[in-house]
Amino acid sequence: MAAGAPQCELDRSVRFGGMNWESNLVLVEIERFIAKHGYGCNSEVLPTETLPALAALQRGDLDINSEIWLNSTLEPWTKAEATGKVKRIGDIYMGGEAWFIPKYTAERLPELKKAADLPKFKDAFKDPEEPSKGRFYGCPAGWGCEVVSTNLFKALGLGDTFTLFSPGTGATQKAALTAAYQRKENIVFYYWYPTPLVGSMDLVKLELPPYDAAKQKCLTNPNCEKPQASDYPENPVFTAVTTKFTQDAPKLTQFLSKVKVPLDVMNQTMAYMEKNEAEPQPTAMWFLKNKQDVWTAWLPADVTERVKAAL
Repeated sequence: MAAGAPQCELDRSVRFGGMNWESNLVLVEIERFIAKHGYGCNSEVLPTETLPALAALQRGDLDINSEIWLNSTLEPWTKAEATGKVKRIGDIYMGGEAWFIPKYTAERLPELKKAADLPKFKDAFKDPEEPSKGRFYGCPAGWGCEVVSTNLFKALGLGDTFTLFSPGTGATQKAALTAAYQRKENIVFYYWYPTPLVGSMDLVKLELPPYDAAKQKCLTNPNCEKPQASDYPENPVFTAVTTKFTQDAPKLTQFLSKVKVPLDVMNQTMAYMEKNEAEPQPTAMWFLKNKQDVWTAWLPADVTERVKAAL
């Protein structure tokens, strides 16, 4: 071991949860690089999904869940936290969800400002399978956001003029939107951010009625009888670790609790990933090399120097 090389607080690999979306996979690689070169810790990534990851964290099979989206997991997270086995340690950014049109569409249809105005413009968004209606690209079938998209679609009374298209998978949705965007076709769709798609396209949000907690609660319920329109709430995204990890690895906990990425920086990182068709690991290296003002704020000076030396 080189002089001054750090000794990891744990005598085993640190276990990160690898969720199946881009911002989380990149963040995990950034954190692993810092853990290795700054703190001398080896780590592994265990592929998982949102709810199984929470259960694994409570069992102690995972140490770190880098990105928990609070609005999508409010009830299960609240229950997990109440056990005392897991802790919320740092807020990374405020994620969001919206209904979008491309900027070129907004320029072609200057009167289209609100989601409620869509019926007047149905012909601009012709559904190839049902040309008398427009097409709205909702959320992939079976995702939590599909429930809200469907209820919002009903609440805005769009059923007479638009079809609600739910792609089979996230990849199908992304491919359809990307192809239409490249052809400069008019599209209106639901999406969330930070994501490579939102980071790499020039988009305009359609206005929704002001956020209302009670209306939003019904919108998230598949059996909501009379959905009423409400804007999406802001979506805090935070890091959680096991309580045992905070006791065994206080320095790593201190670092992870400071991880915070401005939304525009995360969008730039996602846009880099999209344009270069880059995997999470090279995208993480791009971030570490190009966004040093962001990550050096998370670390003590000696750790920063070791990480910089490794780059």
